[in-house]
Amino acid sequence: MEFRLLGTVSVDTRTGPLPLGPAKRRSLLAALLLSANTPVPVARLTDFLWGEEPPPRARGVIQGHVSRLRALLTGAEAQAYGVELVTLGDAYVLRVPETLLDYQRFEELLMLARQQRSAADTVRMLDDALSLWQGPALGGTFTEGPLQAAAHTLEESRLATVEELARAYADLGEHHRAASVLRAEAVAHPMRESLAAALILALYRAGRQSEALDWFHRTRRLLADELGIDPGHELADAYALILRGGPRPGAAPAGGTDAAGASRAGTGPAEGAGTTAPPGPRVPAAHNPSVAPHPTDLLPRAPRGFHGRNAELAALTRAAAGEAPVCLVTGPAGVGKTSLALQWAHHNPAAFPDGRLFADLRGFSETGEPALIDVLREFLLALGVAPRRVPESVSAAAALFRSLTDRRRLLVVLDNARDSATVRALLPGGTDCVTLVTSRNRLEGLIASDAARPVPLGILEPQDGTALLAGVLGEERILAEPVAARRLAELCGGLPLALRVTAARLAGRPQWTLAGLADELADERGRLTFLDVDDTGVSAALRLTVQQLPADAVRQLARLGHHPGGHFDPYTCAALAGTDPAAAAAALERLGSAHLVTETAPGRWVLHDLVRLYARGLDPASGAEALVDVLDHYIATALAAADTAEPGGEPCFVLPEGYRPAAVRDFADRAAAMHWLATERDDLARAAVAARGAGLHDRAWRIILLQWPQVVWRVRDSWAPLLELALDSARAKQDLYAESRVLNLLGWVLTEEGRTAEALTLLERSPGLAQQAGDRLGEATALINLAVVQAGQGELDRALEGCGRAVVLAREEEDRHTEMLALQHLARLQLSAHRPGDALGSARTALALGPEHEEAARRSLLLAVSGEARLALGEEDEGILLLDRAAEEAEHAGYDEGAVRALEALLRVSARAEYRTRHALALRRLTDGG
Repeated sequence: MEFRLLGTVSVDTRTGPLPLGPAKRRSLLAALLLSANTPVPVARLTDFLWGEEPPPRARGVIQGHVSRLRALLTGAEAQAYGVELVTLGDAYVLRVPETLLDYQRFEELLMLARQQRSAADTVRMLDDALSLWQGPALGGTFTEGPLQAAAHTLEESRLATVEELARAYADLGEHHRAASVLRAEAVAHPMRESLAAALILALYRAGRQSEALDWFHRTRRLLADELGIDPGHELADAYALILRGGPRPGAAPAGGTDAAGASRAGTGPAEGAGTTAPPGPRVPAAHNPSVAPHPTDLLPRAPRGFHGRNAELAALTRAAAGEAPVCLVTGPAGVGKTSLALQWAHHNPAAFPDGRLFADLRGFSETGEPALIDVLREFLLALGVAPRRVPESVSAAAALFRSLTDRRRLLVVLDNARDSATVRALLPGGTDCVTLVTSRNRLEGLIASDAARPVPLGILEPQDGTALLAGVLGEERILAEPVAARRLAELCGGLPLALRVTAARLAGRPQWTLAGLADELADERGRLTFLDVDDTGVSAALRLTVQQLPADAVRQLARLGHHPGGHFDPYTCAALAGTDPAAAAAALERLGSAHLVTETAPGRWVLHDLVRLYARGLDPASGAEALVDVLDHYIATALAAADTAEPGGEPCFVLPEGYRPAAVRDFADRAAAMHWLATERDDLARAAVAARGAGLHDRAWRIILLQWPQVVWRVRDSWAPLLELALDSARAKQDLYAESRVLNLLGWVLTEEGRTAEALTLLERSPGLAQQAGDRLGEATALINLAVVQAGQGELDRALEGCGRAVVLAREEEDRHTEMLALQHLARLQLSAHRPGDALGSARTALALGPEHEEAARRSLLLAVSGEARLALGEEDEGILLLDRAAEEAEHAGYDEGAVRALEALLRVSARAEYRTRHALALRRLTDGG
């Protein structure tokens, strides 16, 4: 997927460009892309689309275009690319990775071009940047006002790039090519003096003096005729140079090096540029006679192509500064623990004048761990102990080792340790000795017993990942495909082992493109296969870790591979593995200790993408069963959350066939339930998508619909695509009850988004479906939501009739929750019909139905409508009091939308500074919280 602004505004996908429709929609998309990942208020979008004369229904038009854009992006599976169009209060934000934006790639290529030391490389990068342009910027939009200014800025950047390209050609001596690229732009922009001056110089350098003079006089006449001005300094200087017949600009003097070249050479990176020396003692030169050779050095060679990790290297230096320190580098398989340890060790020889020892403890090797006595024997021999004096027992050898190191300054590197006990036997005795341990396990016992200082090692950031690729493949190959290189780094999950395997594959196949391999890796089914080469690879590394685990942890890991979401907790894990939360928590701790899962927050864990693919292969046959188990867990937990958040609410309670809930958590209060719904929203959505993909439609729509308390709480937060998925699943099961319920909620969401025509089409069908299904409460809810739309369309009488019918249905079913909802909307409609007395009566009746603790949002809305009714009746003091109370209850409950509504009503009748301040704060919270 690619978003284009450098030409006609478009969205390219693998199946072709998206049908964006009219110019207004393209203009809206352009405005969001120009501020990608930043909220754009509706007022700002209105300026983009209409300037100073927007139509009366500008907001509704914008909402309609946003809705259509969301639908298009959802249909193109934009979420898989990290693209999402989100509503944040009174603003919209298009979340999109910068790598998918052509103007961001253009700027990135410009930056890279300016960093090149070779003019040829600069030319290549600038050519790549200009090749992204497919016509005038922001084509197909209403380029007026802000969009016109943005298009002008982009065009200025392009022209400046053309001029840079010409200078780079000149540095190569290719003046004809410089003149060629400049001439086309000078013709298109005849009033741009910098272009004309650059073209004149290029023609002169190419030996075309008469053409250069002709172009000058042509430009001079045009400036005089059109603007009444003389040529500026840049143009005049170029003309004067030609007349003098002086040396051509950029030609090298007799010495063969021009001043600019000398300057560049003098300011280039010093030897070893491209790597950052880690913190620590300065390493003396090898030829310095004042530095004595080390008596022993068992370190393997320093790692090649090492890059980044400056923070971790600095952390090792700090950790090594204590008394007899034990530094513990931990992390998952393939993350580069050994490389980090060796990099640090090799850059600190002066700190260890008595030597450096190294042992691979092979704690995660198929060949098995070496005997401790063998490791100690090697250390003792290296320290000068005669072979016949090496003790035969581990305890005696360890004691001798501690004695010999007691007064030395020694580094001991213990690589690939499996457990703490093994490390303890190999610790030196001197207070000035440093022990550096690496392990896939956390070795918390070593932290407890020997105050080991952990230095956790995580994945590489994308820029460091691409630098690692460049270290193997060469910078030229990376600079030729910078976007594909970054994508490869991301697909490798920032894992150095995966990156090195990828680089090895590419290094042996110079005809392969980085983009081609990235496309191969994008297919999850074969990714791990591509990341194995010979006897090295991600699968092999993970297998060695997994084989150390107990059976219950392996089973948990295998089931986690089939989890459709991104995060999981002990309850989810218990449901997947068929255990209880306590056992699942213990298994997670074991997996976390082995760095196979990562705890991102207390009780909340994630799997690395490559670990997930490996785990899925441990037990592929259990995938279908695991999916059903986790779906039923989500349904049961969402039911509990909805019941706690909105007690008395009546969502879908007809459970699916074969429903077997497990490990359902309890929620202490509404805040806890709402927090769970908000936190799990993305994973619940992924679960619903997975359910639909597996044909489990009865579970898909339930998982979505059970989020209704959160939908109501944050109604403008892009719920429509998810509810449309639920509608498809309900129709796939031909479930009239489900279809009616989903239509109710979806119609209401569309109404709140301003998509009233679409909402009306859906909601008009819902009451009849509910009747056919025998769902009287669903019919009441449908009538309420339909009434809201009808009122917005001016059909107030029909709306009042429908709401009145809903009140009757709810009372007949003895459902206070639905009756309260119907009365709330009836009161609002009566207020709109200028019947404030009736509105006040309906609101009072509704408030009498719900206890004080129930439905804070509903109470706030009812108090607000009561306050507005009092104002309409001329009872201003009572009205202000009720509106203030409505705002306070909404603020206390965190219902920012209700607070904004009540405070806006207050500000219409009161100028108190307190109300303005509270309104601004509530609006900011609403915008920030989205």
